[in-house]
Amino acid sequence: MLLRSAFVPRSEFEAGTGWRLKAEGACQGDVCIPLSQPAGDPVDVARVARDIGMPLVAAPEYGLWALGPASIGSRALASAQAPDLRLPGLNAKEFRLSSLRGQKVLLYAWAPY
Repeated sequence: MLLRSAFVPRSEFEAGTGWRLKAEGACQGDVCIPLSQPAGDPVDVARVARDIGMPLVAAPEYGLWALGPASIGSRALASAQAPDLRLPGLNAKEFRLSSLRGQKVLLYAWAPY
C-alpha cells in the first residue's frame, strides 16, 4: 500500500491492508493482534505497522510511505492470496486474476532492466 502521509483515514487503512481496527486490536478474520494504543482516526501508520509486524518504508522527504504486506514474524507472507490483478486480455476484454481463484496459478514477471 502506497501512502502520501504517515497518518491516513481509518477507512483507507482498513481498505488497503485488510485489517479491521477494533477495540480488541487489529483484526483480520479470526486473528486479532493487540495494539499498544487504540487506533485513532486518522491512523498512525508507523505505530500500527510496528504493532502488527507490517514492514513500513518511509521517504517523508518525497511524501511517500510503502506499507506491507503483512507477515508472520517478518519472515513470510501471511497468506498466498494474490491481489485481484486486472489486465487487458488478448481479446480486448479485461482479464481478472480472481477468475482463476481456487486453481493453482504461476505468475511469471519479466522486466528488461
